Amino acid sequence: MKRGIAFKISALALASTFIIFAAVLVYNYDVSRKIIGEAAETNARNVGKRAANRVASVVLPIQKAVDNLALALEDASLTTDEIVTLSRRMVESNKDIYGVAIAFEPYRHDQEELFFSPYHYRGKDGIEFTMLGGTSYRYFYMDWYQLPKVLGRAVWTEPYFDEGGGDALMATYSVPFYRSENGKRVLAGVCTADITLDWLRDVMDEIRLSKSAYSVILSRNGTYIHHPISELVLNQTIFSLAEDREEPAIREIGQDMIAGKTGFMFRKSIRGNVDSFLYYTALPVGGWSLAILFPKDEVLAGVNTLLRDIIVIGALGFLLLTGAMLWIARSISRPVRQLSDSAMEIAGGNLDAEIPTIETEDEVGDLADSFNHMRTSLKTYIKDLTETTASKERIESELRIAREIQMGILPKLFPAFPDRPEFDIYASIEPAKEVGGDLYDFFFVDDDHFCFLIGDVSGKGVPAAFFMAVTKTLLKVICERGLDPGAALEKVNNDLAEENESCMFVTLFLCVMNIHTGEVRYGSAGHNPPILIRSGEAEWIPPLKEPVAGPIEGMSYSTKTLQLSPGDTIFLYTDGVTEAMDNERTLYGEDRLMEHMKRYARKNAAEIVTSVDASIKEFTGGAEQSDDITMLAMRFNGDGPQEP
Repeated sequence: MKRGIAFKISALALASTFIIFAAVLVYNYDVSRKIIGEAAETNARNVGKRAANRVASVVLPIQKAVDNLALALEDASLTTDEIVTLSRRMVESNKDIYGVAIAFEPYRHDQEELFFSPYHYRGKDGIEFTMLGGTSYRYFYMDWYQLPKVLGRAVWTEPYFDEGGGDALMATYSVPFYRSENGKRVLAGVCTADITLDWLRDVMDEIRLSKSAYSVILSRNGTYIHHPISELVLNQTIFSLAEDREEPAIREIGQDMIAGKTGFMFRKSIRGNVDSFLYYTALPVGGWSLAILFPKDEVLAGVNTLLRDIIVIGALGFLLLTGAMLWIARSISRPVRQLSDSAMEIAGGNLDAEIPTIETEDEVGDLADSFNHMRTSLKTYIKDLTETTASKERIESELRIAREIQMGILPKLFPAFPDRPEFDIYASIEPAKEVGGDLYDFFFVDDDHFCFLIGDVSGKGVPAAFFMAVTKTLLKVICERGLDPGAALEKVNNDLAEENESCMFVTLFLCVMNIHTGEVRYGSAGHNPPILIRSGEAEWIPPLKEPVAGPIEGMSYSTKTLQLSPGDTIFLYTDGVTEAMDNERTLYGEDRLMEHMKRYARKNAAEIVTSVDASIKEFTGGAEQSDDITMLAMRFNGDGPQEP
């Protein structure tokens, strides 16, 4: 379905507005969540600290009082009445203590008494007294006695429910006390303070981070001391709960909590299984730890409300913007549509079609003026284009003919000398333009000597092609006179330099080989060093460092000799090979060419040339060819063809 410009302008503007609005909305929601999350964490930490301080305000004075009682009991001169009085005073002076016991080691207080442990506690009728110990209650085997005795320090026992006594959740703080005997410090007994944990529930109830938030307290072994699910208290540990629910994450949290660590994380709560924030920290009593969970939805309720209000306001604004955009777009598109209709007529060939008159002084008015100017210019352009096209077609035809002529003067039939087994030769050329400046040639000078050469004219296109044709003709005429390569290059240079006002030049590598002995005489006019392949190895033929041919008369060129053995190959090439570039303008390079020659050293001439051509095409990856690519490989066979 065809869409008008009014629709496209409106759609583009509204889509952009929607994307921006959505991005702002998402950013605002994300940042708000982050800010509130950080505030929730800070609040949780502050509440946790307040709760810990409240617990400390109750527990630390009790610990201090019991520690002082233990110090006082190290006085061996205390009588039984004084010891009993100390126990009672401790209960009287500390309203948070439920009971105090002073338990001596067997026969320590009285050599005739196995048990001696006065115990004062808060009963229904006030402070009551009893003596602990007997056959049914051997207190020195109890945890509250054994733990401080073995550890040699004060300890808090695991919480327990005291049935028949306080009928409440309790914990005991036990401190060992010592006396000196025969110069040694030995254990005399353990003094304890029992406290009920009802006040702990009141402290936890004050924690209100949100309506559904709740708190949990674990003992040092992970037992639940406080939990809103009362069935868990003293009946289960956080680790057994993790096993029951098959949640290793709960076990990891429990390990951190009993280790006294502090943490803040996101997880589902046990009560209600809702997404919640969790904060946990250590309490200053008995290795206990506190955890606070508060539902994420309640914490983010304000953000969600704000998001909903922004969406409603944004939707209303979007509807108003849509109406305004449609009205503006249509007012712009109406004259543009009229111009489009006129343009269609002009495109159909009616260059006399009427252009609508538009009075507005804006871009649409300028467009109407441009259409009028275009119509006039188009008539002139079509006339000029017709003439130019005819001229271009004539030039292209002439260039095709020139290419055919240029390629026609190069030998292209292979195998070139099927009746001459003494050598194998193969060559290829690929101009960068319709015509190029590279050349190669090979021919017999006489029955025993074979000439082969390669060259590269400076520049490209038609001038290079003409210079190449002249160079090739001169080389063949001069070399057939039997001159050494160096003398032949001197003659070619002098002939090319005459009236060479454009200072064009050509690089050449010229070889004359005795087809029976394999002796090669060669000369170079500034050309790339060829590669010699011998015994399956490849190496550079050392460059002669002599000048290019053509720009200056009187240059001297030397002749060198190279002895080939059967199976040896000489590979000639122009710089279009090593300077071939990929799409990132990286050169093919001499190192890559040499590595390729080493891999194909035992191939015949045609396989070497075609493999290099394939390697270049793979390297360039379809990049535009920047220079002519010409290659020639000559393999000496001696008495007959050699197996590769």
